[in-house]
Amino acid sequence: MSTSSDIRVFEVPEVLAGARLDRALAELMADVSRSRVQRWIQDGRVRIDQALITNQRAAVQVGQQIEVDPIFEAAVEAAPEAIALDVVHEDPDCLVINKPPGLVVHPGAGQPRGTLQNALLHFDPRLQQLPRAGLIHRLDKLTSGLLVIARHPDAYHRLSQAMQAREISRQYQALVWGRVIAGDRIEAPLGRHPQDRTRFTVRRDGRHAVTHYRVRSRWAHHSLLDVRLETGRTHQIRVHLRHQGFPIVGDPQYGRRGSGLAGAGDRLQAQLSAFRRQALHAFRLGFEQPMTGDRVELQAPLPADLRSLIEALGPAE
Repeated sequence: MSTSSDIRVFEVPEVLAGARLDRALAELMADVSRSRVQRWIQDGRVRIDQALITNQRAAVQVGQQIEVDPIFEAAVEAAPEAIALDVVHEDPDCLVINKPPGLVVHPGAGQPRGTLQNALLHFDPRLQQLPRAGLIHRLDKLTSGLLVIARHPDAYHRLSQAMQAREISRQYQALVWGRVIAGDRIEAPLGRHPQDRTRFTVRRDGRHAVTHYRVRSRWAHHSLLDVRLETGRTHQIRVHLRHQGFPIVGDPQYGRRGSGLAGAGDRLQAQLSAFRRQALHAFRLGFEQPMTGDRVELQAPLPADLRSLIEALGPAE
């Protein structure tokens, strides 16, 4: 079983003043579970202002420096595989990949091969030295779009810090059920569903989550939204839009029951019935190149299956 580690330092913001150490660190490391943070604290991998802290309930204060030496254990050993990648940006320090729908990002017990991580290790064997082969963030298996990958430890640290500081902008397009009149801001905490641990839901004791959206196109029963993440929780867009009353078309976990639409033409009905993934695409990504500071702004067109579905809806209003 492989492990990897890279020390990270965070400054406690005002919004987390007085919070428990485990909660604060879970908020600051958006892609890490609270249970994993608690293990790190118990194992002596966390310091506050250079003092070792093993009490996960310790209260943190504004301006304190939290230093964490995280250790990530891979559930399976990833092996390089020659899988084609759509590389939209490449330089010595980072890559940006346009992930197709259906490609799993990380290997797991149920799928040890055929993932984006396997493909990255074949594309650049040096990525073996980095956590998750340099992936800074992730997309669900059935979500398509842009992902940034660091190519060496310095770039990984800087991009990870930029993600934590919300300096990497990520925008999505989502086709949803419902005629959305205007954009809005959704602020609703997210946590695991109490009955189904594979799903997430809005809950009072969940992790802070904010999503912004605006209307790009609108039809009688559907809307195409531009969505911007302020935080990056698991399944955030999918859960927030369902909570708002606009579930994403085709979403197998959070979508509307049934794909039927009264009065729909044969072509549209066939397209809706055949669309078996969430109609969600990470179409825009912006960040500072980790070593030069130059701004990188990239876009990826909608994948063919989503374009075809939108065309079947006909002219927008």
